[in-house]
Amino acid sequence: MYLKVLNTLISFLLVVIFTTPVLGQNLGYRIGPRDVLTLTIYAGGEQQSNVTLTVSGKGQINVPFIGSVKAEGHTVNQLESIISKPLAKHYFVNPEVNIVIKEYHSLQYYISGAVKSPGLYTMTSKATLMELIAKAGGLLPERGNVAYILRATAKEIKEGMDVKSLLTKKKPEKVDLVSLLDRGDMSQNMALRSGDVVYIPLEKVLNPNESKIYIEGRVKNSGAYNYQPGLTAMNACVMAGGFDRFAAPNRTKIIRKEGNKQIVIKLNLNAVKAGKIPDFKLKPGDRIHVPEAWL
Repeated sequence: MYLKVLNTLISFLLVVIFTTPVLGQNLGYRIGPRDVLTLTIYAGGEQQSNVTLTVSGKGQINVPFIGSVKAEGHTVNQLESIISKPLAKHYFVNPEVNIVIKEYHSLQYYISGAVKSPGLYTMTSKATLMELIAKAGGLLPERGNVAYILRATAKEIKEGMDVKSLLTKKKPEKVDLVSLLDRGDMSQNMALRSGDVVYIPLEKVLNPNESKIYIEGRVKNSGAYNYQPGLTAMNACVMAGGFDRFAAPNRTKIIRKEGNKQIVIKLNLNAVKAGKIPDFKLKPGDRIHVPEAWL
């Protein structure tokens, strides 16, 4: 069900991304190097100049009449105001400056791993994780449950460094894809910065603590099991074949690692089975221990 919802959302985002050419300007897009601008100056009821300018690597443009002006980091409205002031002071009465971004080239993001079309993408505005995933054609069904965001590392990728090598050298930010995609927690839809690298590993290459739960003790089939969204302690024990004849489900423990700490949650699965208390929702990496009965 969640894949159907996700595909619908991605289709919507694709429409937004590809059918709105001035999206960046509407959202306060800030001009960057290699962007191409069309600049028109009106004064006295006539067009005084109409030129196409490319923002230099240092963020400058060469404006008619007044020369070099810093464009990088400004919105269209801000740059129009900056240019209008010297024109009004030295050249024209009440000049009107009109700037249109003809081509966007400064916002670039790299995405790899479990997406349909990995690669380097140029966007028309600052992107979120979901927008970049949509641009890359969506996720593969065998994707893992986490996305890694490596800030400002696209340059290293362009120079030939492997994403996995980057992960060993830089500390990434992690996004819980289960919360984002399955539960709709948009706080996980992180804003990206130009130059970011997003890596979404396939489930089979994930750290087991990010894709598995573990069941041990007095169950019929102890071991590691794939984490599934919404999985509970009782359901996990059922997956493991149920309790053996010497089990003490009333003293079940769930061991969870949070940061550098390990916490232990006690759970009476007999009471859960009887409907007296709610079941416990698991997280990837949780370890369930069903002890042996004392008698």
